[in-house]
Amino acid sequence: MKVKIGDRLVGEDEPCFITVDIGINHNGSLDIAKQLIGWAYKLGCDAVKFQKRTVEVVYTKEELDRPRESPFGITNRDLKEGLEFGLSEYQQIDDYCHKLGILWLASCWDMGSVNFLQQFNPPCYKIASPCLTDDALLKHTRAKGRPIILSTGMSTIEQIDHAVDILGQENLIILHCTSTYPANIGELNLKVIPFLKERYRCPIGYSGHEVGIPTTIAATALGAKMIERHITLDRSMWGSDQSASVEPIGVERLVRYTHAVERAMGDGIKRVYESELPIMKKLRR
Repeated sequence: MKVKIGDRLVGEDEPCFITVDIGINHNGSLDIAKQLIGWAYKLGCDAVKFQKRTVEVVYTKEELDRPRESPFGITNRDLKEGLEFGLSEYQQIDDYCHKLGILWLASCWDMGSVNFLQQFNPPCYKIASPCLTDDALLKHTRAKGRPIILSTGMSTIEQIDHAVDILGQENLIILHCTSTYPANIGELNLKVIPFLKERYRCPIGYSGHEVGIPTTIAATALGAKMIERHITLDRSMWGSDQSASVEPIGVERLVRYTHAVERAMGDGIKRVYESELPIMKKLRR
């Protein structure tokens, strides 16, 4: 089964679809967001992703009023509102991505955010791992009739089964994920990728939060047809997701090595290549 995202197909016998998650690594700056979009385009990524939340819906008043110092103020509300882009910013993001020719999407944490994003004709919707058990959000998102990417961090197999029952397997991509920032290498459990592929019969990908890129590239060898990693200008920048992100030089290697591994995998049929014939003639006993 394949899923069409924009003008690209995701699934078996298709090149791995590589998304970089800008998320909140823009730190409330449209200029930083545009820099990250520009790097993603330059480095050959297929899409960039943001996060969209209606702050008052996603968080309780008690949580928003909790003290938390940040560049935006002294409460959690100051932080969440400072990191949230609105209509003007997303209009500029939409214009910039169209100008460059790169897809953009967002993980929507509430139904209002899904409705907000709809005006931009997104190629798909992303369900973030924390939202996997929000049945109402799953149904509302599916009702929009667009492909869905479902991230599965901090979820049991029973919870994933339930979410897939709601969403259906058509036009669905499931991402294996471990939701710690950064994730411990010993907890990535990449062997879950072929398990999910066998269980759900839809394209399976990998959303990584670990330090470094080798394990993300390994996910490709295990059958991941979509890769998602957070991107940052500098891992030392302020922000909760920066340390689990990849700088542009790492993204360049990720794109290049991922597609190299895909080419190296071949078709699984043992053969003698023409390039081997002269060596065979010289060395075979």
